[in-house]
Amino acid sequence: MQMDGDQSSNIEDRRSDDSTSGGGGMGGGFPIPMGGGGGGLFKGGFGLVAFVVIAMIMGADPGAILSDIAGGGGGASYSPAPSPPPRSAPSQSGTSGSTTLSDADSQFVSRVLKSTEDVWGEVFRELGGQYREPKLVLFRDATRTECGVGQAAMGPFYCPADQRVYLDLGFFDELARRFRAPGQFPQAYVIAHEIGHHVQKLLGISDKVQQMRQSMSRRDGNALSVRTELQADCFAGVWANRADKQRGGRMIDDKDVDQALAAAAAIGDDALQRQAQGRVVPDSFTHGTSAQRARWFRIGLESGDPKKCDTFRAQQL
Repeated sequence: MQMDGDQSSNIEDRRSDDSTSGGGGMGGGFPIPMGGGGGGLFKGGFGLVAFVVIAMIMGADPGAILSDIAGGGGGASYSPAPSPPPRSAPSQSGTSGSTTLSDADSQFVSRVLKSTEDVWGEVFRELGGQYREPKLVLFRDATRTECGVGQAAMGPFYCPADQRVYLDLGFFDELARRFRAPGQFPQAYVIAHEIGHHVQKLLGISDKVQQMRQSMSRRDGNALSVRTELQADCFAGVWANRADKQRGGRMIDDKDVDQALAAAAAIGDDALQRQAQGRVVPDSFTHGTSAQRARWFRIGLESGDPKKCDTFRAQQL
């Protein structure tokens, strides 16, 4: 993967900050348990959710949607992993908050984030709106968020309450070792998936999903979460397609795509449940199967069109 170019100014480096007091457990559905629930189309409430969400993606007045964003739900995207070993403190300049990063891993993350800003800025302009860039927080072991205390064992996650993505770089080691998905493009896919949740937040999708889940059974709520997560996978594919085109087709090759699809498959609910407990419980799925996650990432990757990421009305996930 060739990820060159500018770095984002929206990186907040907390890796030398040991302060994690305050808050409680993670809110907004954090942490995500192993597995989660899928299965069939909704009846009753699902039709309303589908109408609202698709209207927000394809509606005639996206600018109005983007101008009035309320707080609400959203979701993290990866199942718990064992806490990675601590890394040595990075070399950096500046003070707390946004910094100039000098270590290779964080520079890569910063460049990927900048690429997502370029891509989604372009998409939102096409919709007649303006993209609001999120912050990406690098932390070690645990950190405070508006959703509670975030921990490395949860994997990367997005907090809709403060519109920040949180990442312990040790997860990349887990991605290569535990999930057998080495390489930089799977790492970029992970970041792009979390940014996909931010896009859902800006479009009002995550708020509507959270609202609908409150009146659903756990099984139906899990099934709605699956569709939400698969849409974030599709949005990650949209980013990859457009970012590659912005770089003249030089960013990714077939090997990168294979690695990203392997990563998507490795973190499917069915694969994680088999690994953790030796059996699969479909009603508990919250993120989708390996095949579903790979399929929706590919849909976004091949189309580059967020309108194709219609997981809420899809007859087949």
